[in-house]
Amino acid sequence: MALEPPCLAPERHQLRGAWLLPDVVETILSARAPSTRRRRMYRYESNARVTDATEDQWFIQRLDHFNGADTRVWKQRYFVNDSFYKPGGPVFLMIGGEGPANPAWMQHGTWLLYAQKLGALCLLLEHRFYGKSHPTENLSNANLQFLSSRQALADLAHFCTVTAAVRGMTNSKWVAFGGSYPGSLAAWFRLKYPHLVHAAVATSAPIHATVNFPEYLEVVWRSLAAENPECPLLVKKASDTLVARLSDPKTYDNITKDFRFCSKLQIQSKMDSAYLLETLAGNFMDVVQYNEDNRAFEGAGGTNITIKVLCGIMLDSSLGDPYDRYAALVRMMQEMFSESCTDVQYKNYIQDMSNTSWSGPEAEGGRQWVYQTCTEFGFYQSTDSPNQPFSGFPLQCFLQQCADIYNLSTSLDEIVQQTNEEYGGYDIRTTRIVFPNGSIDPWHALGVTKDITDDLPSVFITGTAHCANMYPARREDLPQLGLARDRIFLLLQKWLAE
Repeated sequence: MALEPPCLAPERHQLRGAWLLPDVVETILSARAPSTRRRRMYRYESNARVTDATEDQWFIQRLDHFNGADTRVWKQRYFVNDSFYKPGGPVFLMIGGEGPANPAWMQHGTWLLYAQKLGALCLLLEHRFYGKSHPTENLSNANLQFLSSRQALADLAHFCTVTAAVRGMTNSKWVAFGGSYPGSLAAWFRLKYPHLVHAAVATSAPIHATVNFPEYLEVVWRSLAAENPECPLLVKKASDTLVARLSDPKTYDNITKDFRFCSKLQIQSKMDSAYLLETLAGNFMDVVQYNEDNRAFEGAGGTNITIKVLCGIMLDSSLGDPYDRYAALVRMMQEMFSESCTDVQYKNYIQDMSNTSWSGPEAEGGRQWVYQTCTEFGFYQSTDSPNQPFSGFPLQCFLQQCADIYNLSTSLDEIVQQTNEEYGGYDIRTTRIVFPNGSIDPWHALGVTKDITDDLPSVFITGTAHCANMYPARREDLPQLGLARDRIFLLLQKWLAE
């Protein structure tokens, strides 16, 4: 579920469990698209090397904004680009999400074109508990209680208030930007702190929390079918064949070889098979979510692998039956990202995710983001709908991960209901927020795709994926993507004049 990051896009190292938004999130030196877990929520964050001279800057935040007796503080990382600022101009605040904030966004992206035209100061604030913003000594369950969207919004409010005072900009109008989960934060920042933020651009923002999110895979089906109606049917046949073979231990050696697993396949529980199936399906989910995007500038790799490429493989009968084509596709993805094999052992995943050290294998965002899904959002991209191509990872398997990793047993239904009560879900009531979404992006199913009011407009972009409008423009962009960027600018221009 994974964002992601402008869409602060994460890498594709399988962060099982977050299934992000995920915008986001980013072992970007190995340059993968976001992971399964954070996958669907990532956007402009990564650890990619950048050649700019943007320096880390630090801001003092309270650990707990809602407990006056707790005086503990920590340092939050942020970045500044003042090259476009003109006295009296607005302040643009890019919101970090479930991964390291990438300073490449201080030199690239559509928001900088807006800033240049409007004379804006540009800031990027990293989300607490991600990247280098470490509020606590480790990622223990006791410390993760301070990781929430509510605390993150309070971070934004305090940063905004103090920065405006220090820079002599208390009369300046602030505009919040974000993609994926940060897009949701941008909308909620405007909702909860209207006296601090004048307007917001909430790109690919899932503003309605839900425990079960099978619609994600329904959009994956439709996006594949838009390329070729036979494509998702063949994916389903391949998936069904794999599920059937998993019921016979005699097939395990061949499956291990076909998909290049890192160790001999062992299925001892439903969680073992669910984790394997969701990991492999993630190859399709990642590509669809970021289809034909322009993330290469931030260090993302594999951007040449598109829906057209996936369907080309699935339609190639010379590769064998649909199962063989599925295996060939997985091997192709491994080679693209220089991976010798894929680890599909659930016990290894749980071990990695349970590591509470800041140097742990999932400390870049996997452990944190999955915690947020288990305690605030859900967003679980299950196979509980018949109108999608996969099977074998139902909702219960995702809920089991919350118990296995964090020993959480609280009803997630109640928690998600509280989240929607806090922010309003689809019934968000405020003004001056624009909601861009792409038709191919599965996250649009939880976003605003029709105008709520004149001051809460939707910009629905046919044929584009996650956070497409945030990335730098290029010659190959669809005409409607350029028009969407223009419309967002006109809205900002209008709102800043109000």
